[in-house]
Amino acid sequence: MQLRYRYRVYPTPEQQNALAQSFGCARVVFNDCLRLRQDAHKAGVRISDTEVQKRVITLAKKSPERSWLAEVASVVLVQACGDARRAYRNWFDSLSGKRKGRRVGPPRFRSRRDSLQSIRLTRNGFSIRANRRLYLAKVGELAVRWSRELPSDPSSVTIIRDSTGRYFASFVVDTDDSPMPPSDSEVGIDLGLETFAVLSDGRTISSPRFLRRAARRLRVAQQGLSRKRVGSQNRNKQRIRVAKAHAAVADARRDWAHKQSTAIIRENQAVFVEDLCVSGMARSRLAKSIHDAGWSMFINMLEYKANRYGRAFWKVERFYPSSQICSACGVRSGRKQLSIRKWACSACHSVHDRDHNAAKNIHAAGRAEWQNACGESVSLTA
Repeated sequence: MQLRYRYRVYPTPEQQNALAQSFGCARVVFNDCLRLRQDAHKAGVRISDTEVQKRVITLAKKSPERSWLAEVASVVLVQACGDARRAYRNWFDSLSGKRKGRRVGPPRFRSRRDSLQSIRLTRNGFSIRANRRLYLAKVGELAVRWSRELPSDPSSVTIIRDSTGRYFASFVVDTDDSPMPPSDSEVGIDLGLETFAVLSDGRTISSPRFLRRAARRLRVAQQGLSRKRVGSQNRNKQRIRVAKAHAAVADARRDWAHKQSTAIIRENQAVFVEDLCVSGMARSRLAKSIHDAGWSMFINMLEYKANRYGRAFWKVERFYPSSQICSACGVRSGRKQLSIRKWACSACHSVHDRDHNAAKNIHAAGRAEWQNACGESVSLTA
C-alpha cells in the first residue's frame, strides 16, 4: 500500500530562491503543455506525449524565450509535463466513464498567485543524505523536521509551499503494515453537527467546532486585510496573517480527525458509516457548519486506515432511512423533523434517542451488506 508521509522542511533564503525558480519553471512547462495540446486539438492534429515533451522542454531550452528552463533540474520539468498529461487522461477517462468518482473538468492553467506551489522529483532528483538532510538537485540540502521515521525508501518527493510560506516535503512510500490484533467489537457511526458522531455502542464524540471557535480571530484578521491598500507590502503581510489563522484551524481539525479515526479503527474490527453527499449538503444554509465538521476527511481517514490495518469498512447507501426505522422491532415510522431528538416506536413502544437509534441501524445495515456473500444490497425489515 502506498502512502504519503509529510514533513516540514526549512530551506535557507538562497534555497527558497532556487525553489521559487523551480516552481515557476514547472508552472510554465505545465501551461505550455496544456496550450500545445489545446492548439493541436483545435487544428485537428494528433500529438504524442513524446512530441509534447520534446517541444516544451528539449526544444524550449534551446530557444531564447525559454533558455532559463535549463537552470533548474530537468526531472522537475519532466514531472510537470507528466502532470499535464495525467490531467488530460483523468478528464478523458471521466468523460468516458473509466474514471470512478465524481466527474472532473478539463485541466486549468496554473498561476503564480495560486495559494499552493509544488514540484515533484523522482529518485534521480533527490536523496536522503547520511546527515538526515534532504538533497534536491540544483537546490541543495534541506533541513527536515523528522517527526517520524519513513517505513521504506521513498519513490518520489513533492516539495510544497503553502499560502503561509511554509515548506513541506511529501514522500511517497510503500508500507507493509501487519494487521492489528483482532477485536470482537463492531461499530456503526452516525455523523451530525450538534454531536460530531454517535456510535452504536452508546458513546458520543462531541463536535470541536474549530472554525466557530476561531471566528473572532479570523474576523479581526480579515478586517485588517480589507483596510490595507491593494498592492502594498502591509497588505501582503496581513494576507499571510490571515492565511496562518486559517492554516491553524485546518491543522487542528486534521490532527483531531486523525486521533479520533485511529482510536475507532484500533478498537473495532468492523466500522460502518453512512455514505453522505457532503457536497450537496454543503449547498444548504448549514454550509459553514458542515464544512467545519470535516465529515469527508474523517470518513476517508477511516477507510484508508481500515484497509491499512486489516479492518473491515463499509458505507451504507445514502438513501437508507436510518432515522425512520426502529432499531428494536424494525418498523419504519416515517420522516421526522430535525427538532425531534427522541421518539417512541408505535409498535413496540421503545423510546429511542434519534442519533443512537440511527447508529444502531447503520451498524445493522452495514453488517448485513458486508456479510452478504453475493455483494448485493440487503433489504432489511421496514
